[in-house]
Amino acid sequence: MAYDETLADRIRERVGGEAGLTEKRMFGGLAFLINGNMAVSASSQGGLLLRVDPERTEELVQPPHTGRFVMRGREMDGWLRVDPAAVATDLDLAHWVDLGVTYARTLPPK
Repeated sequence: MAYDETLADRIRERVGGEAGLTEKRMFGGLAFLINGNMAVSASSQGGLLLRVDPERTEELVQPPHTGRFVMRGREMDGWLRVDPAAVATDLDLAHWVDLGVTYARTLPPK
């Protein structure tokens, strides 16, 4: 499945003014990077793939709409999968996108 282009456009509208913003195809989706660090992606599985502070992973997991990203059978701290239902409104999307952008800004540029 390709990523949701409408969702990617909504993300782009939210982050369009960010300094250091680039877009890159990653993990089958379209990722939005800040200074070379992934902040958020329109996932090929629907919804978002989101990068957050690893220490906040547990508090941000909100079943059934958000969970840890699993890579090769391993749950990854600092990476969340956010279902489409959790980003249905612009306010909901802004919440998640802002978390990803805020964390990406704390990382050293690549």
